[in-house]
Amino acid sequence: MKRRPPPTKTQTTAPQAPAERLQKVLANAGLGSRRQIEEWIEAGRIAVNDSPAKLGDRVTLQDKIAIDGRDVQAYKLEPIKRRALVYYKPEGEVCTRSDTEGRPTIFGHLPRLPSARWIAVGRLDINTAGLILLTTDGELANKLMHPSTEVEREYAVRVLGKVDEAMLARLKQGVMLDDGMANFDGIEDAGGEGSNHWYHVILKEGRNREVRRLWESQGVKVSRLMRVRYGPILLRKGMRTGQMEELDAGGIAKLMQVAGLEDAPVPDSQPQTRDRKHGARGRGTATRGREPQRETGSSQRETRSPQRETRSPQCETRSPQRETRSPQRETRSPQRETRSPQRETRSPQRETRNSKPDSRSPQRKPSKTKR
Repeated sequence: MKRRPPPTKTQTTAPQAPAERLQKVLANAGLGSRRQIEEWIEAGRIAVNDSPAKLGDRVTLQDKIAIDGRDVQAYKLEPIKRRALVYYKPEGEVCTRSDTEGRPTIFGHLPRLPSARWIAVGRLDINTAGLILLTTDGELANKLMHPSTEVEREYAVRVLGKVDEAMLARLKQGVMLDDGMANFDGIEDAGGEGSNHWYHVILKEGRNREVRRLWESQGVKVSRLMRVRYGPILLRKGMRTGQMEELDAGGIAKLMQVAGLEDAPVPDSQPQTRDRKHGARGRGTATRGREPQRETGSSQRETRSPQRETRSPQCETRSPQRETRSPQRETRSPQRETRSPQRETRSPQRETRNSKPDSRSPQRKPSKTKR
């Protein structure tokens, strides 16, 4: 009989990811905004598979992409889970990934990612503390930072000097700085007297040291500066310097809506927290609108409460066991009572033993007299 040939194994290949526009792929990798990458394509700075790229080109992970002659690593182009967290930056840290002077950076305290990287949404100088947003979505970060989006940044400022209504009006109307006109979109007196007078100011752009330069243009010195809000995300009251909190899906959805990317899918993510305490506690004043952040924290506490409620029946089931043990103790009591007669019966034996030495005692006395 002829042997049947062995069945051939069919090789299954993993489905390939659909091709996407070149500028979108590079923007998601955090290499720039879509508009900026489109300008690079028009300038001939980007090549796909060793040929100049064109607007409208679609690429996959198998394509070779180079910017200014340097290949883009493939792992940076892989789709990653969108994550975002809030970091309370203390004074003395810089927002760069590495510092030539050896100063500590905010990236040295962030959780490590195996196939992605954290992208800071804006920066704060070394003498400014407060909220910094970080995300793994490069397009989201670029949208939030771009001046055209006009995302509000709120700062708590402590100033030294006399401030009057005319000065506040000039700061709202506009002041000429070295890099052009600048103004505060909102100013609110937060209270205080003398050298401890605080104001809350709002900006819709992120120029270098803009808050300090605006106050200094009026002859007022900023003694302390802290960012308390970025868009819809606020610095939670009670948060300490060096502490970070990861945003849940609701917080990420708010950022996507502000950035104009509400149509993009938002993956579900569980909120995670990680604390790193170092340095002194922040002594910032109470800021406006921090209560919504408390709601996110309270929801986490409410989710834990059912776990505690489920444990209560276990405690109730243990109570009958303790009740069943009580009869055993009661049954032992008669045994102790039965032993008492035995002790009473032994007492005569002891009395008989004690009587023997009395009988021997007369025999010993004659022996001593013989000697």
